[in-house]
Amino acid sequence: MSIRCGKFALSLAKSAVSAFRNYSHLASNGPKLFASAAHQSPLVPVRFANNLFWEKDRKGGYDTKGSGGKKVSRKQLIVDGLKELREEFALFNQEWKEKLASDPLVVFRPGETDVVFNFECEKDLDRWVVTTDKDHNEGFTEAKLELSPAGFGCFHGTLESRVPKDGRIKRSGYANIRSVRLRKSFKRDAFYDWEQYNTLVMRVRGDGRSYLINLASEGYFDILWNDIYHYVLFTRGGPHWQYVRIPFSKFFLASKGRVQDSQGPVPLNRISSLGFSVGARGGHEGQFRLEFDYIGVEYDPSHREEFAYEMYKQPKYIVAT
Repeated sequence: MSIRCGKFALSLAKSAVSAFRNYSHLASNGPKLFASAAHQSPLVPVRFANNLFWEKDRKGGYDTKGSGGKKVSRKQLIVDGLKELREEFALFNQEWKEKLASDPLVVFRPGETDVVFNFECEKDLDRWVVTTDKDHNEGFTEAKLELSPAGFGCFHGTLESRVPKDGRIKRSGYANIRSVRLRKSFKRDAFYDWEQYNTLVMRVRGDGRSYLINLASEGYFDILWNDIYHYVLFTRGGPHWQYVRIPFSKFFLASKGRVQDSQGPVPLNRISSLGFSVGARGGHEGQFRLEFDYIGVEYDPSHREEFAYEMYKQPKYIVAT
């Protein structure tokens, strides 16, 4: 009996030593973590434990409003809300007009492209948001979305992989455009319903680079907030335009830049935004330029594929399966 107890104590000691080795980096950074967490809120003792399984911010902590962390007073919120009330009622009126004027007998027409995004005027460009690593003090890349002299949307800029000397950023050099989140009146979220289509169609003119197409499908729970379906847009460069047709079955699922093991078709009835990204990884620094004529969707009756990749069945105890 004493020998068994001795072996059990020895195994406990070994597991304790291995656990200490695995989490020793957290112990060495303990004062910094506790200090940063105490500065934010006295109710959260450890910073890494707060974001381990739950995310309270859909933007991952990035300041998108440019307020610098300043709180807006309740009085100012009420004033801003009253200013937007007229706009919300106009949007509500437009929703009912579209609902009453819609004809349920009119369905999608095979072979015809329904344009979703145009790039003809400045108002069309307001439907997009441009972000780079420089916007969050994580790099020096610059990018813009402007109208070209010929009247097309032009996403251009300069990629730089140089990182700031702050000891925090290891890699940089990216630019991205993303469509503004579709919403209904009174701040209600809405989605693009492309379930009756199976192909993404666009007319673009690139510079020979490869761009990443991002189809965001934001879910209800926090673990699904960053679900994005990707596919590569290959451009050939030169003065000629190219017509791009990509079936939705070719897009693969990733979350926070990591391709997921559990794959499946794109939920086309819950598309929250469309975006394009370009990076400087692999020494591809310098200027970039991508012009858009239009972006639309189409139903191709000859395309029968539902999903182009293998769908592995994961065990139930694995997270996000």
